[in-house]
Amino acid sequence: MTVKQAVIRKKSVVKLALSGLSLSVLLTLSACSGGDNTPTDEPAVVNETEAVVVEPAAPVEAEPVVEVETVEVSEVKAEEVSAAAAEPEVLAADAGAALYEKQCKVCHEKGLLAAPVFGNKEAWAPRIAKGIDTLHMHSAKGFNKMPAQASAEVSEAQVHAAVDYMVAAAS
Repeated sequence: MTVKQAVIRKKSVVKLALSGLSLSVLLTLSACSGGDNTPTDEPAVVNETEAVVVEPAAPVEAEPVVEVETVEVSEVKAEEVSAAAAEPEVLAADAGAALYEKQCKVCHEKGLLAAPVFGNKEAWAPRIAKGIDTLHMHSAKGFNKMPAQASAEVSEAQVHAAVDYMVAAAS
């Protein structure tokens, strides 16, 4: 083997190692996210009317007559929307534990991405000191290395239950 071949082989091995490492990091990050990481803002209620234009089937020499039909979109009162949004989601007693086992355990079992290890009082103490509302917000919306956990498949209430479960284990 010549020196040139040895250098080329060494570069290939380095590229392969970096590719493998990059793939590992990508898989770890995607495993910790557990969702599609899109914001879950509620759609805005829009009240609008739609105009439908009916055109004649064939061109006519006379002026075409245009009919306009107004269709009202169902109106939702703001009070009904706010009342529905104010109602808390009813969860099973073990919803927090179930979500932890399904999604959170990936990072919090071993402390990946600087996640506090489940049940470790020292690791959780500074986070608990910030308050439960802050923990709920950071877990649902994302914070530092932790991606947002609330998604189309997981509600914020479920994420909050999982946080409460982990905080109770560290308290």
